[in-house]
Amino acid sequence: MSQLDVRTIQPRDRHPMIFDTFDKLQPGESFELLNDHAPQPLYYQFLHERPELFKWEYLEEGPDVWRVKITREPA
Repeated sequence: MSQLDVRTIQPRDRHPMIFDTFDKLQPGESFELLNDHAPQPLYYQFLHERPELFKWEYLEEGPDVWRVKITREPA
């Protein structure tokens, strides 16, 4: 599983980078997202833009680092 650490990326560039990484996954593949804040807005964006195509699993929930395993589900 690859890891995408967005803590040093400009905030405006984070979501496009995350969605680009997700869109390159094959069904069943995952990546681990590392973030410096709770990614609830990203989760809601996934619900809106990729409904039923992803699985979201928290691996660590702060207070300094949030780690989320994001898996591409079969269509």
